[in-house]
Amino acid sequence: MNEEPFVRIPEGWFLMGSDEGQDDERPVHRVWVDAFDLAVFPVTRARYASFLDATGHTAPREWATGAGSPEPGAWTPPHQDLPVVGISWLDAQAYCAWRTQVGHPTRLPTEAQWERAARGGLERARYPWGDEIPAWIPNGGRGPLPGPWPVTLGVPNAYGVHGITANVHEWCQDWHAAGFYSVSPERNPAGAPAGVRRVSRGGSWRHAVTLSRSAARSKLDPSFRYTDYGVRVARDVTA
Repeated sequence: MNEEPFVRIPEGWFLMGSDEGQDDERPVHRVWVDAFDLAVFPVTRARYASFLDATGHTAPREWATGAGSPEPGAWTPPHQDLPVVGISWLDAQAYCAWRTQVGHPTRLPTEAQWERAARGGLERARYPWGDEIPAWIPNGGRGPLPGPWPVTLGVPNAYGVHGITANVHEWCQDWHAAGFYSVSPERNPAGAPAGVRRVSRGGSWRHAVTLSRSAARSKLDPSFRYTDYGVRVARDVTA
């Protein structure tokens, strides 16, 4: 399987969090993130099918009959470009472990890395493309929609990342803690040391608004499989 495209997210400081969202987005704090690579697109159904075929791993929730899902074996456009959904955090970890084993080292991004990439260098902007909902977002950002849209739809942000904050929730590595921002280290924070729910980021085709602010946080039990939860993978920068 060919490796999906990645973009280099540059090292640097950024302001993480927001004063306009939920309490767990506060306080806004300055964070340094080392350079890393992030997948241009979320993992697609076609790529995830290769993982299932190779490992026999349990299929996602409503794999064949869920919203936007093709029939088994029907991996033809536009189905191959739909994001995989219905996967748990544990499934996402298993996918990363398999890709690493076959020679494509990948992992989940930390929450700080995800927000750094989503912002694309736009400090304090609501969305990765500015303060307004982009014109290319289906139905003007109003949902719910019948299913997720293809990952290739739209234009990338300034860092070259497509669709981030929109369409599907994307799992992150971190445990969620409501008060973590007040004690977060300045450099390369990796979340709370323990918790009950794992962090996810991004919008959802199932919601009344299908994209989220760059700073918006969500969380879920790592074993749960919801039909608007997918994954975008990261990798370390190697010399």
